[in-house]
Amino acid sequence: MTTDEKHKAQLTAYRESIDNIDASLVFMLAERFKITKAVGFYKKEHDLPPADPAREQEQVKRLRDLADSAKLDPEFSEKFLNFIIREVIQHHERIREKGEL
Repeated sequence: MTTDEKHKAQLTAYRESIDNIDASLVFMLAERFKITKAVGFYKKEHDLPPADPAREQEQVKRLRDLADSAKLDPEFSEKFLNFIIREVIQHHERIREKGEL
């Protein structure tokens, strides 16, 4: 096997692992949003606000700590979680207004 073929084979192996991880992330996010959708309907039913800033702050701190222990940039994990939180709040607001997502 030539050096070029070895490089291609190694890159292919890395990329296959990345693809598997990406697929797992998509399925995990789908499961997370299934649960947050149920939370949105629960909040609507019980007239609770779509956002919970105290809970959000707790989650950001928890994820930053987890990221730090996993050797992942805590800033990145916070940006990622904030993106998810914004999306969830938008879903909860739509559920509150329209009764559906």
